[in-house]
Amino acid sequence: MAKERIRIAVAGAMGRMGRAILAVAAQDPRVAIVAGWERPGHALQGQDLGVAAGVQALGVPLAGVPQLAGVDVVIDFTSPAATLGLVTAALKLKQPPALVIGGTGFEPAQMAKVKAASKRLRIVLSSNYSVGMNLLWQALSMVAAVTGEDYDVEVIEAHHHFKKDSPSGTAMTTAEVLAKALGRDLAKWARYGRPQGNIGPRDKREIGLHTVRGGDIVGDHTVLFAGPGERLELKHQAHSRENFARGSLRAGLWVTGGRKPGLYSMAQVLGFQK
Repeated sequence: MAKERIRIAVAGAMGRMGRAILAVAAQDPRVAIVAGWERPGHALQGQDLGVAAGVQALGVPLAGVPQLAGVDVVIDFTSPAATLGLVTAALKLKQPPALVIGGTGFEPAQMAKVKAASKRLRIVLSSNYSVGMNLLWQALSMVAAVTGEDYDVEVIEAHHHFKKDSPSGTAMTTAEVLAKALGRDLAKWARYGRPQGNIGPRDKREIGLHTVRGGDIVGDHTVLFAGPGERLELKHQAHSRENFARGSLRAGLWVTGGRKPGLYSMAQVLGFQK
């Protein structure tokens, strides 16, 4: 007997990530795309979701509001405000769908609401769903623990010119991973670029974060460990959004596999953490 497919919905379906998710999901026999929406009044509203996204027809119209009935999991790479609206809608249901959240730029108060909602909802939250980037975070923990204060550490990230938040959510997670491994307070020691002029020597406890925006760069993240007589660079480059889409779909399949309400990480999805 064939296993029943997981019913997914895509928030922000006509965005760059939304289209990538639809393209990957449409080819995956484990899932069925049952809903997708954009902001009210979108020019493509009412059209076939697959055709509008540039993949095969799916027989599902593009909606202007969240469609959660009969959905197992929603994949959401929108904005913090839109995500909170989705969370609010899900909390009103007796059988709410699981949520895979990939948006970044949350303010502390917004994140607190997501965490509070996870007492009732199954939520996977990550600033990056790439398997490679999550592997890099694991490696950085080990490297930073060994290099300690003998090596200066800097994070350099680059994205396309449409990206709104700076530094990227991935860069911030990277800095958090480094700070934890080094036993430092990131709020105290993060340096976002450096001011112009004679600013004095670098403090060895700093964690530098540098942002580049330009063209259609999907996402580059480099961590530089500069020590006495040598330097080590660990880098992840995203060649397309497909890797993020595949990772988010993997998270969706995982969180619908009998998980209890809670806030989960991609490290748990991949088996790095319990």
